[in-house]
Amino acid sequence: MAQEIASIIGKQSPEFVADAIINGEVVHMNSLDFYGQYVLFFFYEADFSLVCPTEMYALQDALPEFKKRNVEVVAVSVDPIQTHLAWLKTPRKQGGIEGITFTMISDVHKVLSKAYYILDEKRGCCLRGTFLVDTNGIVQYGSVNSYQIGRNVPDIIRIIDAIAYTQTHKELCPMDWHPGDNAIDVLSFR
Repeated sequence: MAQEIASIIGKQSPEFVADAIINGEVVHMNSLDFYGQYVLFFFYEADFSLVCPTEMYALQDALPEFKKRNVEVVAVSVDPIQTHLAWLKTPRKQGGIEGITFTMISDVHKVLSKAYYILDEKRGCCLRGTFLVDTNGIVQYGSVNSYQIGRNVPDIIRIIDAIAYTQTHKELCPMDWHPGDNAIDVLSFR
């Protein structure tokens, strides 16, 4: 699986057509709807699961930081759109994600999950995949966690900042790079 995931890094983001929830409304969308902005595809196991709500609320809390960076947060699972709607209407104390405002895609036909190589065929759901697509539709980053381990939003934001920096400044970002840190000027090594 790691080899397959690595094969999409640096390539055009897979095209798709799917039902989604945007601002509480069910809409039909496709990959072209995101062209010209960064997109964080945040694949998760299932609606009404245990770790997923903690990730959803962490993303919601960080939405101002994502918006500052022109990043559209898009959660994706293989659950039907009706299940997404029910989960969005369920209060937090009852395991729901009431109050979440970012886009949620229903990948019920598993097109995106397969295209990003994170579909667990045995369980019929997604691993915790995180992918960042740049403004030109190129997949710049991808990582996958097991079901048991939630992701770290500050590190995702750090990765977004590093990608934007490298694209703007044509320099490389070393290990643990954060905005304001020194980067590596490739031309100085020639």
